[in-house]
Order: sequence, then structure tokens, then C-alpha cells
Amino acid sequence: MTGKVPLTAQGAEKLREELRELKNVVRPRIIAAIATAREHGDLKENAEYHAAREQQSFAEGRIADLNGKLSNAQIIDITEIKPTGKIIFGVTVGLVEEETGKEVTYQIVGEDEADIKIGKISVTSPIARALIGKQEGDIAEVQAPGGIKEYEILEVKHL
Repeated sequence: MTGKVPLTAQGAEKLREELRELKNVVRPRIIAAIATAREHGDLKENAEYHAAREQQSFAEGRIADLNGKLSNAQIIDITEIKPTGKIIFGVTVGLVEEETGKEVTYQIVGEDEADIKIGKISVTSPIARALIGKQEGDIAEVQAPGGIKEYEILEVKHL
């Protein structure tokens, strides 16, 4: 990874919480499981030992991954940025799809925190790329699998 990766303040905190959990709860539990499995003797045929070592490998990989993401993160707290009405990273946007009249609300977030089910879309997604730089009242054209969709921007909030 080169350069800084944008992350909201909430997204960074969520990654920090996962890292704390892995270091303070999961890692000690795995170490204890390995120690217990070792006490059972022959390690070559000890399924508990191999399972614990596999869990350890996964946990250590995730710890390294989270440390890397947090060290490369540019944490952006949208509540500290003066609202201009323009769509930028971190804002929450109210939209209406022109064709259907369906209203949707999205927050534009970093790739690691995107979750469409809760209305968080990645800054690299086609819809976010179409929205960035626009403002309330503008129409954003998004290239969707079924063709171009147009969204009117109803509101831009710094939450």
C-alpha cells in the first residue's frame, strides 16, 4: 500500500477496537490453547494443537493487517470540516433516484468500512465517484450494470 488511505473517525475506532480485542483477548486465548494441546503429547497427530496454530496464524495475520491499515490511514472527522454543501469524503448524502423516485441515504467512507446494508458506500464505488464534488440540487449520473442511473442530490450532511 502506498500513500494514505482515507478512513472516517468511526471507521478508525472500529478497527482499533478489533485490534484491541485480537491482542488482549484472542491472542492470549490461542496461546493458552496451544499450551494445553502441547501437554497432550505427540504434536504430529494432535488436532487441537494444529487447529490452535492455524487460529494463531490467522489472528497474527489480521493483527498485522489492522496495524498496516491504521498506520496508512488518513483519519477524517467530517464533523470538524466546515460544511460547504459539496460532497466530500465522509459526508452523508440524501438522494432520490430520478426514474423510480426512491430515496436513499449513503455515507461515503473508506473501502474497509463500506457496508451497503447500513448505507455506507466506498469512496471508490461508482456511485461515490459520481457524487464527489457535486452539491445539493445537482444530478449525478452513475454507470450501473443496467445502464445509467440519475440521482438528484437532496441533502449533504456532516454527521
